[in-house]
Amino acid sequence: MRTTREELVREYRRLGWWSDTRITDLFDAAARSAPAQLAVLDPPNRDVLVGGTPLRLTFQDVADLADGYSVRLLELGLTRDDILVTQLPNVAEYPALYLAALRLGIIVSPVPMQFRRHELEQIVDLTGARALLTVHTLKGVDYATSAVELGQGRPLQVFCLGADAPEGSLPFVPAALTPQSRAALAAQVDALQVSADDVATICWTSGTEGLPKGVPRTHNHWVAISYGHLRGAGIRRGERLLNPFPLINMAAIGGCFMSWLHSAGTLVLHHPLDLGVYLRQIAEEKPGYAIAPPAVLNMLLKDENLLASVDLSCLRCIGSGSAPLDPEMIRGYQERFGIEIVNLFGSNEGMSLISNASNAPNPEHRARLFPRYGRDEIRWESPPHAHIRTRIVEPESGLEILEAGKPGELQITGPTVFDGYFRAPQINAQSFTADGWFRTGDLFEITGDDDPPRFYRFIGRLKQIIIRGGVKIAPEELDNVLSQMPDVLEGAVTAYRDEIMGERICAVIVPKSGKQPTLESVRAHFAAAGLALFKHPERLQVVQELPRNSVGKVVRGDLVRMLSTDAG
Repeated sequence: MRTTREELVREYRRLGWWSDTRITDLFDAAARSAPAQLAVLDPPNRDVLVGGTPLRLTFQDVADLADGYSVRLLELGLTRDDILVTQLPNVAEYPALYLAALRLGIIVSPVPMQFRRHELEQIVDLTGARALLTVHTLKGVDYATSAVELGQGRPLQVFCLGADAPEGSLPFVPAALTPQSRAALAAQVDALQVSADDVATICWTSGTEGLPKGVPRTHNHWVAISYGHLRGAGIRRGERLLNPFPLINMAAIGGCFMSWLHSAGTLVLHHPLDLGVYLRQIAEEKPGYAIAPPAVLNMLLKDENLLASVDLSCLRCIGSGSAPLDPEMIRGYQERFGIEIVNLFGSNEGMSLISNASNAPNPEHRARLFPRYGRDEIRWESPPHAHIRTRIVEPESGLEILEAGKPGELQITGPTVFDGYFRAPQINAQSFTADGWFRTGDLFEITGDDDPPRFYRFIGRLKQIIIRGGVKIAPEELDNVLSQMPDVLEGAVTAYRDEIMGERICAVIVPKSGKQPTLESVRAHFAAAGLALFKHPERLQVVQELPRNSVGKVVRGDLVRMLSTDAG
């Protein structure tokens, strides 16, 4: 399956941005260079998650497992351009499954473990998926049986990872490999002639009215965007990478997974995010690089007892993002532990903006600003991490904004950017401009003291703006102020309806143990931070945890549903 226009493929290849290199080629090169090196490590709590002893696979082990899975997929009747929906936790078999499917030209469509019948039904029907692969149970929840029920009345095969498969599903285990079966597989792969221009994955992102939107990405899309994380985080050859994000979208695939392939390193898997297990993996596996949501980094830095019990000396760098970072958090990790915090801003559609100690050494800048890459008027000492082009456009008029301090929607184009949502022509017509730029829906403004200014500042989502009395307020800005409050572990704001003002602001917080912040103390904190009065919360809701999606982003729609009638 191909989605990119041929003239665009030719142009990207002429410029050297795309090539014949496939994701599987990167793995093959890594496996040849270090076959005996540890490649993929299971979460240490695998027995609690899905059962079984945690796996520790070398590159040769992963290569053999991927070949066994490839043969099994062929035995089950799947072939090039078939779509395989996967609902798997971060277990060691997952990377091998990706490699097996992509080698055969089978399109992997990964979905979060949080998805249930409603979301899966939409995805299966939209894609016409040939098969769905899941686990029997995860932490006691039965997934395979639910998948079997979903498949009834549909031409959908259900595979269950491992030999323990409930009735109606097929066990998915690697086929036994012999010299003959290996030779037959090699011949089959050669005959398929899978191209780097073929679609490799269809990932999923939030859609209007709750409908998920499919994001097809080719091998070349993934390779092009992979350099952003690889170079922006300074991933080193053979480095151990701790990945707590599910292998389902840009955060994990474009981040640690692709960097693992480039670096021939060790992919240390974790799922779901459990701070105790996460810190144990740092202590035992000693990764040089890790990914962590801002809320985890903030909470850890505020907990002196927990910090005293863990050794972070192995960590060189931590990547974070999905929410504005706290400058004091960035400064704290650097000054106390010598750990660089890299600010990552990416999306399934192909966004890749990264602030690090090189391009934004000031913590205040790194927490909020991103380089204006892809601008002809701005030159950088080193080439951009990804050949993305960017511009800010006034949403109403469609005119490009070139002056500082004026918010607008960020639009992107280039070899990292997808070609359009899967089987969604009406949405695509709204999502792309007439000249082919993707409308990200993210509000940024140009800022900086240089001429021309060299940075963007993230303001918020175009569709998540709170409008109070006609004044537009970006909730992300207030989230960060709230999280800096000493008595608050984490917090976020949401709007609630008001007959007079249209919308007002409610602060939703998780207090630190033993603390009881009040609306008055929250407002005093906002006043001390120098925020305009119209940005101060007017209600307070205390909760045990904030609703987040699989990559740590606060689900603002769920915040609204959490508000009680007697809040603040």
